Amino acid sequence: MSILIADSGSTKTDWVLLDNNNIIIQFQTIGFNPYFQSSEEISNEIKKTLIPVLQDQLSSIKHIYFYGAGCSTPEKIQVVKQGLYFAFGNIFSEVNHDLLAAARALCGREKGIACILGTGSNSCLYDGKSVIENVPSVGYFFGDHGSGATIGKTFIQNYFDKKLPVHLASAFEKAGYHREAILENVYKKPMPSKYLAGVMKFLSDYNNDSYVNTIIKNCFLDFFDAQVSKYTDAKNLPVNSVGSVGFYYKDLLSEAANEKGFAIGNVIKSPIDGLIKYHS
Repeated sequence: MSILIADSGSTKTDWVLLDNNNIIIQFQTIGFNPYFQSSEEISNEIKKTLIPVLQDQLSSIKHIYFYGAGCSTPEKIQVVKQGLYFAFGNIFSEVNHDLLAAARALCGREKGIACILGTGSNSCLYDGKSVIENVPSVGYFFGDHGSGATIGKTFIQNYFDKKLPVHLASAFEKAGYHREAILENVYKKPMPSKYLAGVMKFLSDYNNDSYVNTIIKNCFLDFFDAQVSKYTDAKNLPVNSVGSVGFYYKDLLSEAANEKGFAIGNVIKSPIDGLIKYHS
């Protein structure tokens, strides 16, 4: 019996076909989000890009586990389930939020706090089976503490307020960031959070810069205050993180956790390897 696992964000979806706990196929498609795509659009993309890759194994697939951004309400889950049905036919599918993917990938079947620290941020308290507490994520404008979008927004705010050291301000402008370009991308173009998080690519060249590290660490401190501290018995549980921001700045994340009295557990870049282990 084969199972198909999907970990989907708004940008990309990682697919893995497992048979008797062996990886048969790993593949990547565009991301799917029911807030932006219909069942038909999801189905058409799967038929076009994924079905040809799985063609010889389709008859052996008995279960699909789909974890996706935006799959947070019954209505949105149904959009994805319908898309999977249109694409795969009558194969049993289980559709869950990407937060459960993070929890299962990070904690397995143990209790812990699971965090997503990537373009955006989210977190939950997980009891080894289910998400039992969640401080709601309210996006980059009001929340997303510790995320790439918030770190980028903070850095840009300091640039506008002329608080950046001269060497950083000069380099930032040479990289194409100036008032008109920033305002255009944030206020007039789609996906401003992705643009803000893109500042992390610029900051990655300044990993040893104390000013940059202070900004990132302070954003992590805010994350622990606004999110992690709200969970029951949080200081007695491991705080685990998935996502590129937490992964590449693990040292600063650990420093912030220590200052706030929390213990860091697993820190991984992507959920898919943890999901393979969980479903094996």
